[in-house]
This record gives sequence, C-alpha cells and structure tokens, in this order.
Amino acid sequence: MAFESLSDKLSAAFKRLRGKGRLSESDVKEAMREVRLALLEADVSYKVVKDFVRRATERAIGQDVLESLSPAQMVIKIVNEELISLMGSESQKLNISSKSPSVVMLVGLQGAGKTTNGAKLAALTRKQQNKRPLLVACDVYRPAAIQQLETVGRQLDIPVFQMGQGDPVEIARAGIAHAKKHGNDLVFLDTAGRLHIDEQLMDELKRIKAATEPAEILLVVDAMTGQDAVNAASAFDAALGIDGIMLTKLDGDARGGAALSVKAVTGKPIKFAGTGEKLDQIEVFHPDRMAGRILGMGDVLTLIEKAEQSFDEKKAKELEERLRANKFTLTDFYDQLQQLKGMGSMQDILAMMPGVDAKALAGASVDEKAMARTEAIIQSMTPRERENPEIIGSSRKKRIAAGSGTTVIEVNKLLRQFESMQKLMRQMSGMSGKKLKRMQKLGGMGMPPGFGL
Repeated sequence: MAFESLSDKLSAAFKRLRGKGRLSESDVKEAMREVRLALLEADVSYKVVKDFVRRATERAIGQDVLESLSPAQMVIKIVNEELISLMGSESQKLNISSKSPSVVMLVGLQGAGKTTNGAKLAALTRKQQNKRPLLVACDVYRPAAIQQLETVGRQLDIPVFQMGQGDPVEIARAGIAHAKKHGNDLVFLDTAGRLHIDEQLMDELKRIKAATEPAEILLVVDAMTGQDAVNAASAFDAALGIDGIMLTKLDGDARGGAALSVKAVTGKPIKFAGTGEKLDQIEVFHPDRMAGRILGMGDVLTLIEKAEQSFDEKKAKELEERLRANKFTLTDFYDQLQQLKGMGSMQDILAMMPGVDAKALAGASVDEKAMARTEAIIQSMTPRERENPEIIGSSRKKRIAAGSGTTVIEVNKLLRQFESMQKLMRQMSGMSGKKLKRMQKLGGMGMPPGFGL
C-alpha cells in the first residue's frame, strides 16, 4: 500500500505527542524532526521536506497550539493541512476543449504504464462524463505496443485506431480525423516512451503536439521510481509544457514520495492515480483524501464512491421488498457479496475506514480466499437449496462440498453464518427505506458474522 512506511512513522511520532497534556516548543520540534526523517525515508525531495517542515513547525509552535486543550490534535491538523497543500489542495479535472474531438496527449518514460492507464482513463471519462473516447496507437517503436493497446481497448470496449509502424505524427492526425468521422469526442494519443529522456523522443513529442494541438498533455509517471519520477516530470514539463500528471503503480510502493514531491517541484497538479493492475483501478487524485490516508484518518468519501459504483439500484429495490416480507435467501446473500467484491479487496476497503490500522489488516484479519470459498459453496447449490437452505441435509452437504472443492465443515459454517444473517435481516426489516439503502451501499449486508474480521 502506498505511503505505508510513512504512515507508520508519522503515527508513531504523533502517538508520543498524544501522551502529553501540554506541549512545549521542544516537544513540537522533536515531533517535526521525526516527520522530517519520515518524509526523507519516503523518498520525498530534500528541498520539499525542508520547506514542509519549516512551515509546519512555524504554525505548530504558535500560541494556539501550545495553549490548546488538545495540542496533539492541533499538530496533526496542521500536518494534515500542509500535506494537502503540498499535493495540490484540490482535485483537478482533465482539460476538455470546446472543439470536438478534444485531444489528450499521453507522454512519459517507457514502463510508466501509459498504454494501460491511458485506456483506464478513457474508460473513466466514458463512465463519469459520458464521453465517447478513441485510443490512438502512436507508439510505433516498442514491440507489441499496438497489440497491447488493442487488447486493453477490446477488454474495455473502447475503439482503437492504428496504422502500424508509420510516422507517429501522421498517425495522430489520421486518428483525430477518424474520431471526427465516427463521432468520438475525446482522443487519447498513446505516444512512445524511452528508457531515458533523449532529444529524439522530445523532438517527436513536440511535432505531435504542434500537429494535434492537444487540450491536455498528461504525463504518466511510475510512483515506484521515486526521485527519478520527479526528475522526469521536470524534464517533460520543460520540453513540452505538461498540464497534469497521472501517478501509476501507487499500490506498489510503500514509500510514495513521488506523490508528495512532484506537484511541489513542477507546479503541475496530479490529476489521476492508478491504484492497481485491474482495468477499473484508477481514480481522480484528491489531495485531501490522500492526506487522510497517510495520517490514518481513513478515506470515507472514496469508500462511498466505490460503493455507489458497485451499487445496483434495481437489485437493491428488490432486496428491500424481500426484506420487508422477511425473505432473505442465499441468492440475495450471494448478490450482496458480488457487489462488495466489486468495490475492491477487503484490505483496501477496510484501510479507508477511519481508525482502522491498515498494517494490522495484513494479518489473519482479512481473508480474501474465504469470500471465494463462500461463493463456490453457494454456486454449488441448486436454486431450490439457495431459496430454502433448511432442506440441506447431510447428503446434500456432501454433494455441495464436493462441487465447491470445500468440506462439509465449511458448508456447515456458512449455513450457521447465514442463519445469523437472517436473524439480523429480520431486525432490519423494520428500518426505513433510506436506512436500508444506506446499509446496502456500504456493503453492510454482504458480511456475515465472523467473516473476514
């Protein structure tokens, strides 16, 4: 998880502050020294760290903090506000031209994830803004780059324009003409990268920019490369004048210093973040929410958004009616599990909840395999058994266990958990419709007692 190491160190520093009733100036400075070390170890730029700690210290040794009834909380509040400011204060949108099609030029070093994450972003614009995106294959050098773009385009049902190994500038022009002809209002140019920045690469990108007049030049940066990511951002900005940054592989680096340095060094906003390998794992970058995650405050807004994206309004209404009639079956339970699964891994979901120790979740508390076994058991039942689990006797349990690759003990365990869940459903049947829907959106019905935690 991104920032895991930084989060741990900051939590340790603030824990010591919480044990003090009043803070002296030396207490604050000692805490800020630990913040400084934590940021440097997270691979944040030295100059950025120096400025950050100076600003936070100046604010934290003011009278309002030292005389506060809860000084430790005030210090955390200041660090939180400074982190938000460091990462850009507010989320930023993609620049969209009033002239259709609007062109987004994706640039970056080879291996940063331009092709896959560009396609993910195209899918996100279609989902959130009802755009009709077109992907254009302008990387004619990297082996299989065109095939890779076509593959992810097919998986996401997004059209791809390509002309093979031709001139990237002409391909970009032809791609835009194709978009106009076929009603695509947003064009993503997947340009070539290099293992390092060179004059030939930049010259080609400048020619593509001049020929296509993109509304947005989005730099795709691998968060795991740390300071190299910041250096690359500075070089691309100097040569092209980038408009924004997309951080990729944010899930793969426990340090995450690039996210804290790149905005401060380049002045360009981080607009999007790739948070995993799956094709739906991309999100708008919200500085305030990211600061909350870093400081262990959770990220409830993103959690709710994920829930709403997975939420099936029609099924929710049907379930509400069934609950009112005191009917909650294993089929309903299975549907709830699927919606919960659509929100991502249980560890990621729980890590967004305030007060939950994300590191502790790495233990036995979250078992993704348990959900898979539960699904397999339910899928091995007949429709009649799902509707009437009381008919499942010993012979049926043996058949279900064999069909799901589990044991009779596990089948019995699930049936006991489901019985407990049914009792809970009966209690909830008296809730108002609004409360029921809220529970469903947050996956409250998808977790049987004893499952996972």
